[in-house]
Amino acid sequence: MSDILLLGAVAYDPKVVTIWDGFKAWFAQKGLPFDYILYTNYERQVEAQLAGQVHVAWNSPLAWIQTQRLASRMGREATAFVMRDSDRDLRSVVLVRADGPIREVSQLAGHSVAVGAADSPQATLIPLYHLQQAGLKIDGDLTVVRHDLLVGKHGDHIGGEREAVRALLTGQVAAACILDGNLLQFSAEGSIPPGSLRVLTHTAPYDHCVFTALDGVPAPLLATFTQLLLQMNYSDPEVRPLLDLEGLKQWKEGRTSGFAQLNGAVDSFGSLEPWLSAAEARLRA
Repeated sequence: MSDILLLGAVAYDPKVVTIWDGFKAWFAQKGLPFDYILYTNYERQVEAQLAGQVHVAWNSPLAWIQTQRLASRMGREATAFVMRDSDRDLRSVVLVRADGPIREVSQLAGHSVAVGAADSPQATLIPLYHLQQAGLKIDGDLTVVRHDLLVGKHGDHIGGEREAVRALLTGQVAAACILDGNLLQFSAEGSIPPGSLRVLTHTAPYDHCVFTALDGVPAPLLATFTQLLLQMNYSDPEVRPLLDLEGLKQWKEGRTSGFAQLNGAVDSFGSLEPWLSAAEARLRA
């Protein structure tokens, strides 16, 4: 495996094959031997990377935290080395009906809040943590209504967010949590009728997906892969369609400062510990 850079990615949508086949051909033209393995969920991908089956992984923010924490338990070191420009400084929003009575976050107490999948950073973990920090008790003051579509893909499939919005529009819940970018998308496509919903509150900015490497990856391969990613130019007609499919205009150096809210959420809700312990045991077996 040392003569080819092997990437792990999660197959959350059929377009993933088109994206990575295209990148594979482009990397080959640039002299980088490259291939990829698709996984059905991030948990399997994280374990595969720790087991040495791939050099780098295209991780959700939650998968980055899983990788970093599991690596630390195994005496390893994880690095977040490249991310999309579109992965920086995102926000989640809590929506309510525009014609409803709720005007303050405190008024959500006693009501139901729709979220996405249980493992969605943007539609569940981060916005619920935001509401908790604002003084509401999750599953105490609030009744959380989860929409667990494609659990394991960490909300990359936005079906759970669509269902959360639908629940709000039909009066099943008092509020819904989604990514701010999806609010724009749903509004533009007509899923949210004009003037029907409004933003009650929004989270602080946070970061999203990131390429992850572990110590021990062949340095020349990783350096070349990083350099080529950062050199991709949106004006290049060969790579532009691939960048559009992947939702970016430029690759940026990775950073970890934007994961503070998600780290706080998983610590507060205790959602990672059972999986981390089980994964560590499997890797050590």
